[in-house]
Amino acid sequence: MGIFLKRATAQMDGSSVEVEAAVRTILAEIADGRDEAIKRYSREFDGWERDDFRVSDDEIRTVERSLPETFKEDFSYCRRQVTEFARHQLDSLREFEVETEPGIVLGQKLIPVSSVGAYVPGGKYPLISATIMSVGTARTAGVGHVIGCAPPRDGEGIFPHTLYGMHACGADEIFAIGGVQALAAMAHGYVGMRPVDLITGPGNAYVAEAKRQLFGVVGIDLLAGPTEILVIADDSADPALVATDLLGQAEHGPDSPAWLVTTSRRLGEAVLVEVDRQLEVLPTAETAGTAWRTLGEVVVVDSDDEAIEVSDRYAPEHLELMTANDDYFLANLRNYGSLFVGAESTVAYGDKGVGTNHTLPTRRAARYTGGLWVGKFIKTVTYQRLTPAASRGIAPIVSRICEAEGMPAHRITADVRYMRNWEDGA
Repeated sequence: MGIFLKRATAQMDGSSVEVEAAVRTILAEIADGRDEAIKRYSREFDGWERDDFRVSDDEIRTVERSLPETFKEDFSYCRRQVTEFARHQLDSLREFEVETEPGIVLGQKLIPVSSVGAYVPGGKYPLISATIMSVGTARTAGVGHVIGCAPPRDGEGIFPHTLYGMHACGADEIFAIGGVQALAAMAHGYVGMRPVDLITGPGNAYVAEAKRQLFGVVGIDLLAGPTEILVIADDSADPALVATDLLGQAEHGPDSPAWLVTTSRRLGEAVLVEVDRQLEVLPTAETAGTAWRTLGEVVVVDSDDEAIEVSDRYAPEHLELMTANDDYFLANLRNYGSLFVGAESTVAYGDKGVGTNHTLPTRRAARYTGGLWVGKFIKTVTYQRLTPAASRGIAPIVSRICEAEGMPAHRITADVRYMRNWEDGA
């Protein structure tokens, strides 16, 4: 699998037994104590206490007035980019009806989910753009009711830019509540919320585990772990730019892996030097440096095809291309959350608002799923309609299949229709 110029010294952790047990306990206590349990956990985890977690219209207006117009304009631009792309995705879906043989009509309908809970994390970095990715995309899909949830910061309520973002993107209600308790409230309808059908949004390990355990009670977008980046580069790439993009994602946290796959040993070695140089001046060097030292990798391969093979095995969340053959990679790569083609494209653009959604699969889940998109908020459902003659024609076939499966009640439903149509002269 190529030659490692640098190999990770630690493994990416999945959900730990301790996290799983803690979340199970919290969810069980909330199911028993409901509103009071949520208030208790909000005091314990966030130092936040109020009778009504719902953000008032007056609070929203105060935040709107306080934020600079430049931010509002920038946010509006990013929102338009993301929702316009989501609208094009929606247009690519279609309802249809087809007569597969005389008298048998089958169809497909597209029905938006009725209600969605959009969680926006507020940890080390308040992900303002997550409001667009969840709330904005849900609105574009036609979701009837959207609840926005974000944790309070420093006992002062939701980060102002996040609160503004949820409101600007069309959230019907916004609640200042975070973590596991926020997801439980949305799923079950506590502290004044109506229960939702689908929960979306990133979060820490506890939030991800809560989504996993609540799946089935509600739908979820996907289970997203720490962010990842893989760059495929060759001799044509700028080592400094490659290093910059690797560190751009590594600053998310000490558990964020950054990988380089290259056909050029010279480039790989130059990137290693550049990363060290940039870490000397990077403001978030403590975090990014830890991630790079423990989880960063540089792999030298013999060919473009081997680079594709290695990348597909990693199945990264974010995949950047900086090669002389970008179109070849675009045509042949299979496993990634989102692809950034060419040196002028970068993960930060996708994260903040170039148009593609930033909620993406991690931990090799890109092998079997894409990221959040407008279709996640749409139920694709089917229907059938048969004439009496068509029903009489298929009834004996289905009857015999039911008999072979040992399901007599099923068989009878087909036999009855055969006899009814025979008697009616169908």
